Amino acid sequence: MRYEDMIFKIPQESETYRDDSAFVLKQIIAILDSRKAKGDNKIIINTNLKLGLPLENINKIAGPMIEAWAGEVFAGIRDEQNNVYSLIHVESQKRLGMADIVLQFKKGEHVLTGNVDVKATANDIQNSGKGPNITSFSRIRTAYVVDPDYMFIILSIKHKVYSERNRETCLVDGVMEIVDYHAYDLKFISDADINYNPALGTGQIQIKDIHYVTYQYRTTWEMCQLLDQKYLHSSKRTIEDFYREASKNKWIKN
Repeated sequence: MRYEDMIFKIPQESETYRDDSAFVLKQIIAILDSRKAKGDNKIIINTNLKLGLPLENINKIAGPMIEAWAGEVFAGIRDEQNNVYSLIHVESQKRLGMADIVLQFKKGEHVLTGNVDVKATANDIQNSGKGPNITSFSRIRTAYVVDPDYMFIILSIKHKVYSERNRETCLVDGVMEIVDYHAYDLKFISDADINYNPALGTGQIQIKDIHYVTYQYRTTWEMCQLLDQKYLHSSKRTIEDFYREASKNKWIKN
């Protein structure tokens, strides 16, 4: 059995996909820029701890906190009628879903959907969140076949944490401040920046270093082929394993 002998379903994305992706990424960053400019880029954590939060362990709860913050920021923009970002829908996803937040933007007569995966990294902890798991190999491979215009966006948010004494309570508040952020379309992340980790289920797609990502424009079919090769080049996967996944998820016709 050979990869070349399989008859694949070849997804065909729309001609405007590249521009649509750039539009969604631009709107996401513009929204976060506006929050930062207004000083709405901090999460205040009130506790009854006189010495404040244990900062060395704060990164363990940072992910869910920052994901919630981002969801509230986008929801706030959505609630502004005729907002300048053309954001019309925001929906937080269930835990272990493909993405954390689904955003929909109006572009002309079209509605564009961005499936956003929020990744938090600590600004003051070396290598924090450097090479995160992004999504399951089979789930993202299937998503691209089902919807050739499926837009999977990685939103990398960098934060720093410090303590401030609350003058009213005389206790110490923990402050989680958003200091930087970047958004990437997974489909356009360069070959060199994508890893495949065979652990967990059908394996995880990873970003080698989320702080330094380069772009490489490709079609949906080219992305599917890249994912396939990452899978097949793993020492723990065989062509028989791939054929089983391809048949199960209907990537092939034979």
